[in-house]
Amino acid sequence: MTNKIIRTIGLFSAAPGQKDADKLKQLKEKAVTVGFEVQTIRLISQNLGFKEFERKIKDPEILLGLGTIDYQKALTSIEEFYRSERIDFNINSTNPQLLFELMKHQPAKTFHFTYVFENPDSSPYFPSANYAQDGFSVGLQSTDLSEDCKNLDEYLEKLKAVYQELMNLFDAETDFLGIDSSIAPLFEGKSSFVNLVKRLSGDFKAAATTDFFVRITNFIKNDNPKPIGLCGLMLPALEDFELAAEYEKGEFSIERNIFLSLHSGLGIDTYPIGIDEKPERVEQVLKLLEALAEKHNKPLSARFVSDGKARIGQKTDFKNQYLKDVVVRSL
Repeated sequence: MTNKIIRTIGLFSAAPGQKDADKLKQLKEKAVTVGFEVQTIRLISQNLGFKEFERKIKDPEILLGLGTIDYQKALTSIEEFYRSERIDFNINSTNPQLLFELMKHQPAKTFHFTYVFENPDSSPYFPSANYAQDGFSVGLQSTDLSEDCKNLDEYLEKLKAVYQELMNLFDAETDFLGIDSSIAPLFEGKSSFVNLVKRLSGDFKAAATTDFFVRITNFIKNDNPKPIGLCGLMLPALEDFELAAEYEKGEFSIERNIFLSLHSGLGIDTYPIGIDEKPERVEQVLKLLEALAEKHNKPLSARFVSDGKARIGQKTDFKNQYLKDVVVRSL
């Protein structure tokens, strides 16, 4: 089968060191040997400082995650975060202050942290990845598997086959925690979820009020032989370039994002924010996400991104290959 892409292999370690770096490289090689493309390898730990973590793990290929950081610690460690090169983290808070500090001083860092609510442990995806126990988990870029599929059922069968292949590959490993079967899109064409929706359902806007998204999320939760982590539908407004086009057309408002996230998704992800957006408006959105996550006992997160220059009504200039530049709308 073609288009077998692992977005990330995430290894969790309470005491990270060279043994973990070596293990990640071995896991990557094992997957590549049987025909998977592996995009990233990541190491997640806890109770470390930004500087200390990068000093322990020097390999530039290995991305690092500190999981959930106390809000006050995040603020007091912000200068270390600015100087870090490979570290992501998340916070469980509705206070928008940290976001606006980053927007003002180091806007590129808005890409590397997120607000989380009811966040599960052991997802390999950044910035939500959180340490709970030693081991490793795997996350796919499964949108690509839909290429040449004529309908949704055919796509879901391909997903099932890849889940089983991952089980055959990794289940003998005693520290294999499972598969985060989240749908993680990227860029455009076969890698874009919006492209998938248009090919298999006909129209993104119309699909939002059908059971198309629910069928996918029900499948990835119920047919995953070893679920771990988030296991939901990611809607990265700017990483999925065709979703960015929907945003620019006004078809992916914050309300539609939250609506889709509530029944199938995982929250607000790489959503553009203007430097003149009001902090109190961001706080309102964060408090709503927190309340909905608690009410429905489901993970919801919010990752707003800014280039530090674009106001509402102006076009961004992220200089980031993973983010599509758009004209920013008000929240």
